This record gives sequence, structure tokens and C-alpha cells, in this order.
Amino acid sequence: MDRKEEALWILAALLLMVFALCFTVFPGVRFSGWLALALAGVCAAAVFLRHWAKKSRVGKLCKRIFLASLAAGLFLFLTVEGLLVFRGERDNSALPADAVIVLGAGVNGETPSLILQSRITAAAEYLQKHPQVPAVLSGGQGPGEAISEAEAMRRGLTALGVEEGRLWLEDRSTSTAENFAFSKAVLEARGVETDTAVIAVVTSDFHCFRAHLIAGRAGLATFDLPAEVPWRLLSMNYYVREFFALGKTLIFD
Repeated sequence: MDRKEEALWILAALLLMVFALCFTVFPGVRFSGWLALALAGVCAAAVFLRHWAKKSRVGKLCKRIFLASLAAGLFLFLTVEGLLVFRGERDNSALPADAVIVLGAGVNGETPSLILQSRITAAAEYLQKHPQVPAVLSGGQGPGEAISEAEAMRRGLTALGVEEGRLWLEDRSTSTAENFAFSKAVLEARGVETDTAVIAVVTSDFHCFRAHLIAGRAGLATFDLPAEVPWRLLSMNYYVREFFALGKTLIFD
């Protein structure tokens, strides 16, 4: 075993430790744990290919294809992550809107998750700066949630001083696509001309790029109001996960 192989095995062991930590100490970042496990497998595959390449031409060819694929994948990942970060750091709070859509996130019983609380805070800041703009609070009730995400947002926003009459609830949606489809119906029922209206969308910073894409598919003209994820490790986990979620949206949805 040469030094490169030793380094790969050490890296694989460290990634397995990360996998274990994500499922025991930091359960909120389980996606990162699964990713660490997958990368440990990549390290093991690299060691196997190094041995195979020393024994046959086919092994050498497979090793080259493997390394080229890794390089291409890393380039794509870094490019997409750059776009996600750029979109999530834009400050559009001074832009006027005809209405706001606040996208829901998890509720623990009746308590907003960290992600949802950050969206409530961002929505309150915008609505206080633009006191005439109504908001659709969009999010249904899922497993482990005693109330709908829309209701949790209503409670949070009224506690921060936003008038309840400006808050229109959409409490049936279970996905981002449904968020926009059902919120569009609420806006139209309230007299908002969605064909010409400009909608501000409050969502997490990592989610802005994909949310804008899905809103466009729903026929809405939108701009982002990014809500920063409060915990750095959690933010990194969601930004990495969003790369794969965006791929799923582009290919399958």
C-alpha cells in the first residue's frame, strides 16, 4: 500500500466518522451524513481502481474515466453552488411588490423550526417596511406538526407586530410547486392580478434559486427575499443538499 492509498483510506475513515456524527450528535444534518458515506465509498473505489490499473489496460481506462468524471462533477458542483450562494445573498428588501408569498418549512409540534423562524423574521422585516403589501403564508401540515406551517407563520408574524388582516393563509401545500400553485389561487381569489403582479418570495437563502425557477413555471413574476439560515453547519448542509434538489427539479419535475 503506497502513501496515496493510505491517504485515501484515512480520508474514508474520517468520512465514516462524519457519517456517524451526523446521525448521533447532529441529527439535523443527516443529508451531510449520507453524503459523507457516499464519499467514503468513492475513496474505496479509487483504491480499487488504482490496484486494477496496475494490472490491466482496462483498469487504466476505467481509472481515467473515473478521475475525469470526478473532475467534471466537482466543476459542476462548484459552479452550481456559486449560483446558489450568489442568488441567496442578494438584498432585494427595498424593491416594491404587489404581494408577498412566504414559503413554509418544518414545525416541531407548534414551534417553528430554525429554518421557518428565519423566514418569519425576514417576512416581518419586509412587511414592516412595506405596510400596504399583503402576504400569503403557504404551507400545509405534515407529520410531527400539530398545526399547519401557515398557521405557525401567522402566529409568528402577528407576534412581531404584523397586522393579521394582511396575512392570507394557504394551508394545503406539501411541496414548493404546490406552494406557488395554491398561493396563486389565493392571490387571484383576493383580487390580485397574477398575470401582471410582482410577487416577493420569502424563503431560505439556499432555496432562492430553485424557488424562483418553480415560481416562473407557475406563471408568477417574482423576486427573492432571502432568509439566512442561522447556524453555519446547518446552512452548509442545506446548500449542498440543494444542489441535488435542483438537479431533481430540472430533470424530473
